[in-house]
Amino acid sequence: QVQLVESGGGLVQPGGSLRLSCAASGSIFSIYAMGWYRQAPGKQRELVATVTSGGSTNYADSVKGRFTISRDNTKNTVYLQMNSLKPEDTAVYYCNFKQLGTNYWGQGTQVTVSS
Repeated sequence: QVQLVESGGGLVQPGGSLRLSCAASGSIFSIYAMGWYRQAPGKQRELVATVTSGGSTNYADSVKGRFTISRDNTKNTVYLQMNSLKPEDTAVYYCNFKQLGTNYWGQGTQVTVSS
């Protein structure tokens, strides 16, 4: 089993920045992917960004150039730096950990972009 602990959500004005963190613990092997998904009210959960154990990244078109995903393998932690936030970025953000074909999810952290 893998446990995920997220932090860093909150309320921010449009144009502002936030940094999300997600630390994984438990039965972790050397090869795994981590990422962030989000779900806005009334909408399906969607991919935001992912990063493999080798460092390859993938972003949703809506966040390219504004969000940066990174990971610290020594701490089994993934980060999401979110800049130039827009009201449409408002959602619950979920950390995802994928290992040996199994997905694990964090509890979610609320990000609200509003003036």
